[in-house]
Amino acid sequence: MPQKDYVRASRPKPASKTKGKARPARGAKAQAASQKPWILIGLVLCVLLAFVYGLWFLRQQAPVVTPPAAPAPAVTVKKDELPPKPVAEPYQYIEELKNKEVTVEVTEQRRSGPAQLQCGSFRQQTQAEAMKAQIAFAGITADVRRTEGTNGVWFRVVLGPYESRRAATVDMNRLRQMGINTCQVRNWA
Repeated sequence: MPQKDYVRASRPKPASKTKGKARPARGAKAQAASQKPWILIGLVLCVLLAFVYGLWFLRQQAPVVTPPAAPAPAVTVKKDELPPKPVAEPYQYIEELKNKEVTVEVTEQRRSGPAQLQCGSFRQQTQAEAMKAQIAFAGITADVRRTEGTNGVWFRVVLGPYESRRAATVDMNRLRQMGINTCQVRNWA
């Protein structure tokens, strides 16, 4: 069996160049396609001319003149009816302020005391350890505390103690940026 040349078989045959053959007649669609740019240019020119004419027409319009308002009747006042002019006095409050002493009462701000963050409370210790690991990725150390209450055993994830609620809020905001939104600031107990 002879081998077949698949490479040459897939190549298209070159088009034959024949001289002297007439071009096929152009159809109606071909003629309309060649006229479309000229129709489009003519349409754009018409719109542009209409816009310029509209601007010219608006400029030729006479401005609307509103009649002036009727002047108010003049009121004549006799000198006897005028109130007396106030006596020109220098501002006295400037002199009063120079000698004034201001006292302000400053109250001591109450310190809130130590605070802690509680980020979760779970029934299973494995869930609490997983939360502790997420917090460790934020660079903060957390503790898992076992709590026995009236409704069973709970494992709480706690951070702290902090000196103030503000310091605890700073870490809570860092955890929120990491996607841990369950933390709450509580007083140290």
